[in-house]
Amino acid sequence: MMFWRLRTAAMFVYLTALLMALGWLLMWVMDAFSVFFLAILSAIALMMCFATYFWSKKLALAANGAKIVTEDQEPRLYALVRDVSMRADLPMPEVGVVESMQMNAFATGRNPKNSAVVVTRGLLRFMPEDEIRGVLAHEMSHVRNRDILVMSVASAISILLTYVSRFVFYATMFGDRRNSGAVIVALVASITVPFAALMIQMSISRKREYLADASGAEIINDPRALARALTRLKGDSPSRPSRSGSSNPAEDYATAHMWISSHLGGGIGSIFSTHPPLDDRIDRLNKMADKMGL
Repeated sequence: MMFWRLRTAAMFVYLTALLMALGWLLMWVMDAFSVFFLAILSAIALMMCFATYFWSKKLALAANGAKIVTEDQEPRLYALVRDVSMRADLPMPEVGVVESMQMNAFATGRNPKNSAVVVTRGLLRFMPEDEIRGVLAHEMSHVRNRDILVMSVASAISILLTYVSRFVFYATMFGDRRNSGAVIVALVASITVPFAALMIQMSISRKREYLADASGAEIINDPRALARALTRLKGDSPSRPSRSGSSNPAEDYATAHMWISSHLGGGIGSIFSTHPPLDDRIDRLNKMADKMGL
């Protein structure tokens, strides 16, 4: 697990290096007023990122149509969540259900004391308890590893890089310091920097998924249970309708990154995917089980 934490740190180093390079370009082509104006815009963008992080639980529940349930309504689910939270040494989170017949789950919340774990109706109906426990352990690992915070910081830096690169380009085109060399450099930066930032952000997300798989398997001491769950999720049809008749939030680009499994991405688009390939995750979990002698 230390390996994935170091890989995440390396990705943040790359993002910071991009930001520093862009800062150098900024001072080359922009006057003091433009820098001040950009600072105001950047501050607003960062405040929006902080607000999204602070109210992440409410926003995630609303965006995915999740309903918080009581122990009387879902005693089996509550028992499983309580068992995993005790193994992970975490406070008991709120528990929610999405009325979709596709099997899936997600966790949200800015910290362990303000978190929620959500599963779909299909997961409760079609997945055996040992596999559900593996899925819950994966999701609660996201909470324990502070992945909402990690991805909020990555998103904030990525947004900042995009804002600065675009603003630098406009400043060189219409500002007092425009020259052909600066315009070309700013144009290249305005195109490449946002893409590079997005690729690094998505890479961080994929590494946090690997980390959640490893730490989740460690929590329940059963990597193969989570591997079987991911295999079952891989075979689940993304076209299965939800009970309410609405579209499946796990297949919506705005919310797919929150779920343990998404069928979006693949091929060349995998570099912009928030999740690693399921086959790779399953293989890593089985190798982990072999090393543990399970």
